[in-house]
Amino acid sequence: MASLPRDPEAQHVPAHPGSSSASVSRRMSKAKRRDTDAELALRRELYRRGRRYRVTYPIPGQRRRTIDVAFTKARLAVFVDGCFWHGCPEHGTKPRSNSEWWLTKLAANKARDEDTDLLLGQIGWTVIRIWEHESPDSAANRIDAVLNRHN
Repeated sequence: MASLPRDPEAQHVPAHPGSSSASVSRRMSKAKRRDTDAELALRRELYRRGRRYRVTYPIPGQRRRTIDVAFTKARLAVFVDGCFWHGCPEHGTKPRSNSEWWLTKLAANKARDEDTDLLLGQIGWTVIRIWEHESPDSAANRIDAVLNRHN
């Protein structure tokens, strides 16, 4: 169905070397993987506009990857990317502790994002990536523009 990642090594991350402190460990363990504030705000705005969608929709052929907000009929995949985790050029930061490991981890996240976009494109999906700092209204306008073309 879907092809393998272009460069599997680009997505390999070695075992984490351990947190630099107990407080950092606590903070990172509480970071949400889904239903983040940005995702919830976008979903509320889309719902307010009468848009109906699927949440955490599985990507065909990819056991561990999901679409944050999916419009299945229009084949539109929306991802709400965190500035830190996905390397926002505007707000992304470079950790000082374990910096080599983090650079590898963040590069792997970006490579996985690119691979996911490619895989979805190959099976006829349109992908929109939204940064967590983008306003829900602006993001919903972008989504509406794509959905209106499908109607």
